[in-house]
Amino acid sequence: MSDEDLLNPPRFEAQLLKKQIISILTAWGMALEEADIASTVMIETDLRGVDSHGINMLRQYEETFKRGALNIKAQTKIIRDRSTTALLDADRGLGHPVSVQAMEMAIKKAESYDVGIVCVRNSHHFGAAGYYAEIAARQGFIGIVTTSTRGISMVPTRGTQPVLGTNPFAFAAPAGKYDPLVLDFATTVAAVNKVKVRKLRELQLPDGWVNDGDGRTIFDPNEAIRIFENKSFGGLNPVGGIGETLGGHKGYGLAVFSHILSGAMPGASFSPVRVKNSNADTPDDLGHYFQAINPESFRTKEEYENDIEVVIKTLRSVKPSDPDKPVLVPGEPEQISRKDRQKNGIPVNRNLRNLIKEIAQNAGVEYFLVNNTTP
Repeated sequence: MSDEDLLNPPRFEAQLLKKQIISILTAWGMALEEADIASTVMIETDLRGVDSHGINMLRQYEETFKRGALNIKAQTKIIRDRSTTALLDADRGLGHPVSVQAMEMAIKKAESYDVGIVCVRNSHHFGAAGYYAEIAARQGFIGIVTTSTRGISMVPTRGTQPVLGTNPFAFAAPAGKYDPLVLDFATTVAAVNKVKVRKLRELQLPDGWVNDGDGRTIFDPNEAIRIFENKSFGGLNPVGGIGETLGGHKGYGLAVFSHILSGAMPGASFSPVRVKNSNADTPDDLGHYFQAINPESFRTKEEYENDIEVVIKTLRSVKPSDPDKPVLVPGEPEQISRKDRQKNGIPVNRNLRNLIKEIAQNAGVEYFLVNNTTP
């Protein structure tokens, strides 16, 4: 095979990738209904071009399952349920099913009381935060989501050692006749999984993603991953960069408040402490935060939507610095990707195909990504 497979990978139908994920998850013992939810979240993420949080996550999930930390047959429990808030225990399960449930609960509360907040504890990785925020927006609510993370990778402003995770935030808002506005970002310059995607594509890292602890940039993704695994020196830079001049302290501060909302408030673990005291089968015990807000609490739906449509038209009318790259609104790049990948398939390069093939073989299920579906 040539490097063309990495630069222009063959594409596969979304339903085929979803079928592959379901086959693996159910082989591990997950109920079909929950496997369907998890696979839907993962494939919708791949369709939107967020390749770091889709099917490529199967390797992490397999590792967590094999070491006994992941309860593949989890039963979600409602710990507290009040008029506008609730707390769920994910029973050490994969984060996707409980997260869909939590956001739907938040929306129901917002329908009755204008705002709903549901937190989750004792969970694992839930994919892309933006997926859940968009659930709210598609139903007419503003969605806010954040989560704690399993790893420690962010070097805080003025520091040399990693102490926080990528701690993402996501916001989504209904936008009248337009697709919802969706903003989903790590509080680090890039997510750990984006570094892993660069490794699979055999690409160097951009300047400013990872530092070695002495402030020097790491370009080799293999070296960066070794730094993440070592956890003692160097790591990802916060949003804004390594220093304070361009606002790195803001990304660091956002990460702290992400943990306050999704970790400290529901009673989930704090990764630097958990990592130091964990065994192989210690669950990640992640926390998630889901909020839904009803815009009609403040004004009519029509008034709100008219203003959002004006915002979108105004932003899109800004003269671009490059005529071939118009100004886009949050969520628009993902919608463009989704339309393309729905029609032409999701690209899967040979390194990722080999990884999925190995996971399928380990699970004792058929490997489906044999023939691509590129038109």
